[in-house]
Amino acid sequence: MNNNRKIVIDPVTRIEGHLRIEIEIDANNMIREAWVSGQLFRGIETILKGRDPRDAGLIAQRICGVCTNVHYRASISSVEDAYGITIPKNAEIIRNLVTLSLFVQDHIVHYYHLHSLDFVDITSALSADCATAEKEAEKFSANPYHNSIPHLEYIKEKLSSYVKAGRLGLFANGYWGHKSYQLSPEQNLIHMSHYLEALNIQREISKAVAIFAGKTPHPQNLVVGGVTSVAEILNPQRLNDFLFIIKEVRDFIERAYIPDMLILVNGYRDSIKSGEGRASGNFMGCGGYRFGKQSVLFESGVIHGHNFENIAPFDATKITEEASRSWYEKDAPLSPYEGETIPFYTDLNEDGTLKSEGKYSWIKAPRYDGAVMEVGPLARMIIGYSKHSHVIRPYMERFMKSAQMELIDFSTTIGRNAARAVEAQICCDYLFDMMSDLIENVKYLDETTWTKYIFEEMASSAKGAGIFEVPRGVLGHFVRIDNAKIANYQAVVPTTWNASPKDAHNIRGAYEESLIGITLIDPEKPLEVLRVIHSFDPCLACAVHVIDATGKELSQYKIMNECSL
Repeated sequence: MNNNRKIVIDPVTRIEGHLRIEIEIDANNMIREAWVSGQLFRGIETILKGRDPRDAGLIAQRICGVCTNVHYRASISSVEDAYGITIPKNAEIIRNLVTLSLFVQDHIVHYYHLHSLDFVDITSALSADCATAEKEAEKFSANPYHNSIPHLEYIKEKLSSYVKAGRLGLFANGYWGHKSYQLSPEQNLIHMSHYLEALNIQREISKAVAIFAGKTPHPQNLVVGGVTSVAEILNPQRLNDFLFIIKEVRDFIERAYIPDMLILVNGYRDSIKSGEGRASGNFMGCGGYRFGKQSVLFESGVIHGHNFENIAPFDATKITEEASRSWYEKDAPLSPYEGETIPFYTDLNEDGTLKSEGKYSWIKAPRYDGAVMEVGPLARMIIGYSKHSHVIRPYMERFMKSAQMELIDFSTTIGRNAARAVEAQICCDYLFDMMSDLIENVKYLDETTWTKYIFEEMASSAKGAGIFEVPRGVLGHFVRIDNAKIANYQAVVPTTWNASPKDAHNIRGAYEESLIGITLIDPEKPLEVLRVIHSFDPCLACAVHVIDATGKELSQYKIMNECSL
């Protein structure tokens, strides 16, 4: 007799988009099976068909309201690749400055505002002794960020005011008091101080991004052939404004983010050593972000089964997507150039659970040479370390020494967070190197930001891809052009890789695999599940979008022509 029972978490909050998790636990509350379901349909690929390829970026960036620059860039780059257009060095640097600034912003926002409360008990912070908290912070940093006793007392009073008012505001609906919380009241208070400071930091990074991108979250500075940020690179004050903000952000990373991660590792070391949140150990990275004469920020490669000594080269032609467990027609694996986006929705079971034996998600199942892959900061840091990257390895070694971690320890829930923090530190530091490259170019009168081309003289049929490392992992936009119009378009995004449903061989995606074997302390409060899933930084808006399954018309939109504006 099967005594297993199902638990449904729908929706998973503190993520971007709509995600449903179903788990099956045994009599000992151990997770034996899991189903991850993206709950809304993404139809951008269909919208792009028949469009002018030069317009693709402006439409594709609307895939997400968080990851806008990276979709914009990958889309523009796919068209450039199709037509063989090489952009100027200055354009590449400006694109890198914006993208890597978003790496830093995304990682800070993810940890503090989307994920930290899975480990930090806010109500516990109310009993902290501020003098003890001040000394505790000094154990993890020689110069802790905003660590005076008066400041900590102010933060404690601010948190207390929420509770006394009978509401926790943006901190509502947590599992406060859960037995799996491990940090001391003082450590919780330190984290909450930095939580509030991080709200200011992420706002400042948005200002830095807007210097070159025009605005955020939907920038407008990219065009096929380069960028429009011409005045900015010729204005020393604008360049200095950018550097000033990044300097302030680096100060926060060094004195708050990294020390907080050391606190987290120290407090949850048992979770790390037990391998909690570990997936299959297959990691993929496409590498990239050039600076200097021959250096790259990230290394490319593919690792299978945690075999860190054997790294295969990355080959984009081995990427396929299938839909045997996804709500689409045509289940077979297809190259993204040939992929299709034809919805085929099947209902849930009568009790509201997923049809676990059939299709159960709007997310497709990407595979690399037939294998599941995990992408993201964890993959990048492990690949870079294992390939002896002169950029990544020193940062990883320094953190591993301070945190007393081995490389395998990063392949866990806590480890994903540690890898993300180290990556934020790397990206922030190397923004200065890339800015130096830009200043050097302008100094020697290289002010070019756009490669001239004549669209009418380009091949009427072509195909290309824009494949980049972005905050959550490997992103690929694939375009096929016929008769100077988009004939087919597919975006294979990081969350599609990680949140993949099972495939035709019943192999779980990274989210699902990372949940197997975890024991819940309290099945009514499945905090352990949220910790694992949040550690990937889900962005379901990238993976899925909007549909009404009954065919009901939701709204009508009219595009006005120029004469009616």
